[in-house]
Amino acid sequence: MAHAKNHDYHILNPSIWPLLAAVGAFVMLFGAVLLMHGSGPWLFLIGFVAVLYVMFGWWSDTVQENKVGDHTPVVLIGLRYGFILFIMSEVMFFFAWFWSFFKHALYPMDPDGMSPQVEGVWPPAGIETFDPWHLPLINTLILLCSGAAATWAHHALVHENNRKDIVSGLTIAIMLGLIFTFFQAYEYTHAAFGFAGNIYGANFFMATGFHGAHVIIGTIFLFICLLRVMRGHFTPDNHLGFEAAAWYWHFVDVVWLFLFASIYIWGG
Repeated sequence: MAHAKNHDYHILNPSIWPLLAAVGAFVMLFGAVLLMHGSGPWLFLIGFVAVLYVMFGWWSDTVQENKVGDHTPVVLIGLRYGFILFIMSEVMFFFAWFWSFFKHALYPMDPDGMSPQVEGVWPPAGIETFDPWHLPLINTLILLCSGAAATWAHHALVHENNRKDIVSGLTIAIMLGLIFTFFQAYEYTHAAFGFAGNIYGANFFMATGFHGAHVIIGTIFLFICLLRVMRGHFTPDNHLGFEAAAWYWHFVDVVWLFLFASIYIWGG
């Protein structure tokens, strides 16, 4: 009885995952730097695989903790706040790319980057931008429909506990996310400008490329939720993992709307 739990908090057992995550991330970053300097990709790939392994193992443990009842209402509040803070950090991450884009659009600089151009133009001379009302608009509609499908699945879980509609909504959201990624890759292969040599291309590919990476991560997030739904893991009263995936997916939607409005329409 001396060790009986008389509180709502989850006291974590010692875990190797934080250490492995730090080592894997460092190896991946170090390998990426070497790769950019002409070395082989093996160190980067080793770190990348280590990070994926940590993600799988750590989140599997988190799912197991929820199944055995360690995620009490108090713990769930902390997890929600933690995920909200994570999304806020992602907002600031994309804010940096928007800042760079608007700064160079409003105050174009000479090629040396040291002095403003008296009659600077944006986009830079020779840059042929994408028509926002063709493939970018189609991708916008695809991503918005995917977000609507994820909302449908969430509503079916919380208000109806309708497993068939949950699976259907998640499946549609995942398929549309894959289509968005395919169209984005197709657009990149037909770009009339490159990443290097001009600030427009650098900003364009960094902002939209990182958003594409988030779409891929979000699609995987939704796919894991689909697998968990099929295994009966979520209930109307206990579905924080699903809720976090829906928040993340809607964040991806909103970021894309800003990208579409600022980079494709205004910036073009």
